Amino acid sequence: MLKYILEEAKNIKEKDPAAKSLVEAIFCYPGLKALVYHRIAHRFYKKGRFLLARIISQRARRITGIEIHPGAKIGKRLFIDHGMGVVIGETAEIGDNVTIYHGVTLGGIGGEPGKKRHPTVEDNVMIGAGAKILGPITIGRGAKIGANAVILEDVPPYSTVVGVPGRIVKYNKRDYLMYVI
Repeated sequence: MLKYILEEAKNIKEKDPAAKSLVEAIFCYPGLKALVYHRIAHRFYKKGRFLLARIISQRARRITGIEIHPGAKIGKRLFIDHGMGVVIGETAEIGDNVTIYHGVTLGGIGGEPGKKRHPTVEDNVMIGAGAKILGPITIGRGAKIGANAVILEDVPPYSTVVGVPGRIVKYNKRDYLMYVI
């Protein structure tokens, strides 16, 4: 666990110019605390200890203002900046090197229990403050989601999406072709 905390603290220091030291990142960043709690809760969730997992995740929510369901799958180096009001649903999947700002929701739009109801966010995605990404959709690798955007459909890799409802305003075809190849 210590190795995980240090890796995530280094990620914070690299991505946030306001972070002055690893010690500050470890003790003062609610996103890191929420991820540590999530890692513990997720272990219990995978073992079928659902109530204990939810109790741990609710404690993390009270402490950090960040709600991550213990069933969510989260990759390495997720940076949750500021964090207050972030909600990550049960069947959400988040890749590596993702940045999420405050007020972001990775939420469901109903559906059946046991089915995918929340978004999949691929590697190297940036999600702006207040964005709402809803349903079993995919946010492609390297995409950028603008602040307060509402996303209800898949987002292609290396595109920038803004607005309500979200619309693509930039699409880097060269990066996308490199991703496909």
